[in-house]
Amino acid sequence: MKIVHCFRSPVGGIFRHVRDLLKEQVKSGYEVGFICDSSTGGDYEDNLFEGIKDNLALGLHRIPMARSISPKDPFTLLKVARIIRQIGPDIVHSHSAKGGVYGRMAAKLATSRGKSAKAFYCPHGGAMHYDKASIKGRVFFAAERFLERYTDSLIFVSGYEQAAYEDKVGKPTCSQAIVYNGLSEPEFEPVPLAKDSADFLYIGMMRDLKGPDVFIEAFNIARLQTGEDLTAVFVGDGADKPKYIDRIVELGLQSKISVHDAMPAREAFALADTVVVPSRAESLPYLVLEAIAARKPIVSTDVGGIHEIFDDARDQLVEPDNPTALAEAMIAMRKNKNRKKEATEFSERLKDRFSVDAMAKGIEAVYIR
Repeated sequence: MKIVHCFRSPVGGIFRHVRDLLKEQVKSGYEVGFICDSSTGGDYEDNLFEGIKDNLALGLHRIPMARSISPKDPFTLLKVARIIRQIGPDIVHSHSAKGGVYGRMAAKLATSRGKSAKAFYCPHGGAMHYDKASIKGRVFFAAERFLERYTDSLIFVSGYEQAAYEDKVGKPTCSQAIVYNGLSEPEFEPVPLAKDSADFLYIGMMRDLKGPDVFIEAFNIARLQTGEDLTAVFVGDGADKPKYIDRIVELGLQSKISVHDAMPAREAFALADTVVVPSRAESLPYLVLEAIAARKPIVSTDVGGIHEIFDDARDQLVEPDNPTALAEAMIAMRKNKNRKKEATEFSERLKDRFSVDAMAKGIEAVYIR
């Protein structure tokens, strides 16, 4: 089986997802290729590509892909269709909103040896983050409904994502399935703290959707409320990063919040005691899974499918876009003397439900049914 993954942004959870699938699909004897944007990502992502290029039997194809709707979109679509026609895959698996447009339409436009590839689509949140009453939302959800005619099956990473799709787009007219993200065995090993570790860690994309601004405000509130000399680590890349750094300086926290470029999650986990996930919107974030698996105490907002990970411990989650509530949860976690023991127990429970092997097998079953 020849499989091409089409996605716009080679950063964050989506990039992690397709790399995991690549590894498992190659292990199963399949040939795999990637099509993605050439302008997104930095040195960290370039190194990741370097590490997987030998596994991409069908090639790494990076072309410019605009993030928002653009007059260049039709030309990009034709480029994607040309690549797919040259490869002649059996499967085109597209990810997130823009990748979903290019991948699904190109799969049906491009034919090789008289046949078109099967087209599968995973929203990964994507357009589902928009308000259905907004103009953008109405445009995107109408596009999603239209694209169902080019879709062999939708693959949702959480029940939340599936419910959001039905609420905003409507009940799918094509096949659908839920397949949870998963982690590998080594990711369930604990990460020991480095010397001089900080109290709290933010790691993720530097954009408002992920809440780095909320983290900064909550951290400042926690320092003021406790009177303690709390410290934090701020890890990630993105176009909005300079404004967050400016805010850190405005609050006089530059000696208390250590700012770093993107790095592997487990590397970052060693730098601080507690991981904080202040997102305003998510689907089923890898970061939450990775932190829990690594036995890290975690404070998270209650957005997207995160509650599906926490299950019966949902009451621990925090209201999104509320720095005061987040600060209170951070203070409570710091005061919890059993947090490491509880984090270990949580990791053990997670192991039974979220594995990369189960994820890959679940997606393969969707491909061939």
